[in-house]
Amino acid sequence: MSHHCPSCGKIFQDHTTLARHMSQPWSGCNTWLEDLINSTTLSNEDHPMDSADGLDIEPFQGLSDDFYDFGDFGTEGEDVSRVHRGGSEHKRSSELTGEVTDLFPNPPLAYQDGYTFLGLFDSDKNSIHRKTNLYYPFSSRRDWQLAAWLLHSGLSMGKIDYFLSLEMIKNLPLSFHSAKELRGRAEMLPSGPHWLSQVIPMSHPTNSPVVLYWRDPIKCIATIFNHPLFHNYIDLMPHRVYTTMEKKCRVFTEWMTGNDTWDMQSAIPSGVTLLGTILSSDKTNITSLTGDHVAHPLLISLANIYMKIQLKSSSNAFVLTALLPVPKHSHYCFTPLASYIADTLEAMMLASVGGKTLPVTMAMYKQFGDPFWHEPQTKSTTLMQLAVAKSHADPNDVEAFFHEAQKFQLNGVEKPFWWDWLLVEPSHFFMLESLHHIHKQFYDHDMKWLICAVGESEIDFHFSVLQPMTGYWHFCGGILKLKQVTGHCQQDIEQYIIAISADGVPTNILAAVCTLMQFRYLVQLPCIDEEDLKCISSTLAEFHAKKDAIIAAGARWGSGNRVINNWYIPKLELMQSIIASIHNSGIIGQWSADITEHAHITEVKDPARSSNNNNYNPQICQYLDHAKKCRQFELATGILDCKESAGKLEDSDPDDEDTNVNNADVQDILISTTQSRPITNYFEISELLQH
Repeated sequence: MSHHCPSCGKIFQDHTTLARHMSQPWSGCNTWLEDLINSTTLSNEDHPMDSADGLDIEPFQGLSDDFYDFGDFGTEGEDVSRVHRGGSEHKRSSELTGEVTDLFPNPPLAYQDGYTFLGLFDSDKNSIHRKTNLYYPFSSRRDWQLAAWLLHSGLSMGKIDYFLSLEMIKNLPLSFHSAKELRGRAEMLPSGPHWLSQVIPMSHPTNSPVVLYWRDPIKCIATIFNHPLFHNYIDLMPHRVYTTMEKKCRVFTEWMTGNDTWDMQSAIPSGVTLLGTILSSDKTNITSLTGDHVAHPLLISLANIYMKIQLKSSSNAFVLTALLPVPKHSHYCFTPLASYIADTLEAMMLASVGGKTLPVTMAMYKQFGDPFWHEPQTKSTTLMQLAVAKSHADPNDVEAFFHEAQKFQLNGVEKPFWWDWLLVEPSHFFMLESLHHIHKQFYDHDMKWLICAVGESEIDFHFSVLQPMTGYWHFCGGILKLKQVTGHCQQDIEQYIIAISADGVPTNILAAVCTLMQFRYLVQLPCIDEEDLKCISSTLAEFHAKKDAIIAAGARWGSGNRVINNWYIPKLELMQSIIASIHNSGIIGQWSADITEHAHITEVKDPARSSNNNNYNPQICQYLDHAKKCRQFELATGILDCKESAGKLEDSDPDDEDTNVNNADVQDILISTTQSRPITNYFEISELLQH
């Protein structure tokens, strides 16, 4: 008996192959159930699900009316009003869930006459030419499309010259005839923040000059803030959410629902807009096997952007603002540091602490296993300790100053980057995130406990005989010999390992690991109220009450299969800070390093592959500059082209046979601009089917 796909009509031999086909994330057939519900039960009302990337067509309408400037403005005669971006979103959410929202009493001021994305586009020196030719310096849209494809193709200049020399291509009416001419026209496109470079003098000799490549972070934030695709997806108002009218149980979701934003907005002048800055840095390899070339990118983003948009790589919400050298050997806005996404070692370096300590608490390594939260590492304490160290030793005398700093468990950095930032605390912006502190902690510790308890060959065999399932990793060779394990792979092991180990480990060990696994699931909830926080606290306390069974059974091993009889695990101590972090800054899901790790590919590795494998950093900056210009030009011309097409449609005869074609062209421009991909939300679909 044959089985037909209800979406594309393709025939399959059995229902299993049909189910695999319809479950493929890159297949359009995985949305058939959503389309069916949309066409039957929700045909006369708005669909409650979010679009694939959270980007609808509506934001392109009326941008000039509602988009607010991020510049130096406030002169007389401007229209000043109170705004609350995201207020309608909170109202709709409260109506659906029955929650009560308290908004901050003094909303920020907005000046309606500020610069917009299109305003900056029109202020370019070549804007006078675009009044007659929208795609200047290219001759037409088709000319621009071919140019954009060549610029993004990764082809070398020699291969582009060869392509343009083909007889078929020569006959096209192109405005460029060589790769050099193409690059020259790309340089004429409207630009974003410019790249700058600075040679850093070093007291010790290096193999090559140490050069810092950077862009003004304020201009990078302004570019993100003014981006049309984030219109209606930026929240500018601190608010407190409660489950009921009695306001006894608080709800925490994104950054604006935490205590920090409310306190910061209260501390800054009335009417000033609070824009939370997210920074992320980590070393990444540009080349593998040969060359040993390493980059240290610094990414920047806005904490005000809705989490569902910010955590999608296609949104480009994270921007490269600096390439840190690795030597061998307007709208009145206040931009506090909301979060710095980094692994534990880098966070310690940035917090100026050293030794066996942590960046967020004062606990020493022998206290990492304590079942309670230690005193936080505050800005004032660190700066006071540095002042004492400087009073005993000259910071220019590196060895002497480092010796004095070590007495306070500091790493010898004289001035941390955050020393003069207002309203920031290292214990607040260095917060836990799921990739490094949740899933990596499981892979480094919990999984090894269970492997020791079950046995290496036995647990590998259990994983190898699992039934393959679409969308989940099939560990046909077990888990002990895995290489380059990703966060997605670690999550798949988490989902399997409790059931696989259930019959092979003592009950008390399994109970301890289960409580820690429950803790991980709870802290990753997209919405957490105070009752959930009590469950999180009690679950972690339960693990600490049961953890001694793991050591008693000899299941905690170190290198060389050496039994460890202590709980000196830094991430175990960091877990005690999660509840305070949620109170201050919202759920930890919004600070995931998954998106920043992916940004290393798009912002560093892909540009490096397009270089000549020599002197990478300036070529990376040039590549990103061209890519940014192309994206902004495509977006701006797409918006303007849509407006022109819409105007022509209004003025055209309704019986005109070309009307449908024009509509299709407008839709194609918008779809290509948003770059969305359909994703099925099976949980919301099942909820709809129940009603």
